[in-house]
Amino acid sequence: MADIVVLRRGTHGLPMDEYAAELRERLPDREIALARTPAEERELVADAPVVTGVGIDEELLDAAESLELFACAYAGYGHLPMDALREHGVAVTNAAGIHAPSIAEQVLGYLLTFARDLHEGWRRQRNREYRHYQARELGGSTVTVVGLGAIGHAVVDRLQGFDVETIGVRYTPEKGGPTDEVVGFDPEAVHDALARTDYLVLATPLTDTTRGLVDEAAFATLPPESVLVNVARGGVVDTDALVHAVRKQSIRGAALDVTDPEPLPEDHPLWNFENVLLTPHNAGHTPEHWPRLADILAANVPKLDSGEELRNRVD
Repeated sequence: MADIVVLRRGTHGLPMDEYAAELRERLPDREIALARTPAEERELVADAPVVTGVGIDEELLDAAESLELFACAYAGYGHLPMDALREHGVAVTNAAGIHAPSIAEQVLGYLLTFARDLHEGWRRQRNREYRHYQARELGGSTVTVVGLGAIGHAVVDRLQGFDVETIGVRYTPEKGGPTDEVVGFDPEAVHDALARTDYLVLATPLTDTTRGLVDEAAFATLPPESVLVNVARGGVVDTDALVHAVRKQSIRGAALDVTDPEPLPEDHPLWNFENVLLTPHNAGHTPEHWPRLADILAANVPKLDSGEELRNRVD
């Protein structure tokens, strides 16, 4: 009988055998089994107390008669059959926080690219143009970070030393945060922050409150020299309003790791703007993905035995 079953489906192009190896290193006294086929998954989960992977469907869940914990390899868990997991009495944890360092580094790269106009340098290089252009400095600017979870904190941490003012937007502003100022999602407070923003970084979950948060009215409030950075979810931004803002030069540019829709159709106008940087939702990609995820699960296994509160538990 396996103590922990690793399901076969990987993520970010990272093989699951590496995840299994990280778990074996941290839990040498536990039997770790990697299921490489659908048949092996059904066989191994039958009596395993812990299963981990990208997802688990209801058919496989029904076969997991002894399952106590499903450790999701994603931070998001909306794709999981949560009602069925509850009915089976299975605890669920996620990967929240493991992507914060890599995403924060990518955000910093975006900010420095626009501060120093590196994208213009790359454009001139492609055209073999040796002509000087005006650049800026990140120092002295105001960076507004929407969402002060693990990613938002990591972004603000990496801005230390750049001599910037920071504004944080979160659901519970009374909790404070790492930014110089913290406000809530009250529309008046948000627009007051936007009016003072040079770089707007979105690092918030997609909820009823944040869906379409950056809309036509928000772009009207943002200064024309501002830059939008979205590493949250595409739906936080009204895409049509963004296209209009870029066309009308209502903002200086945008860096988008996520879009709505995703992926963008080949004929979408966002592909064609020289001041819009697009990356394929890979800000969270890091070779530390499995080690960090294995740290969470390895810490939770003894807690599962003792009945302590599980790290990263979502249900």
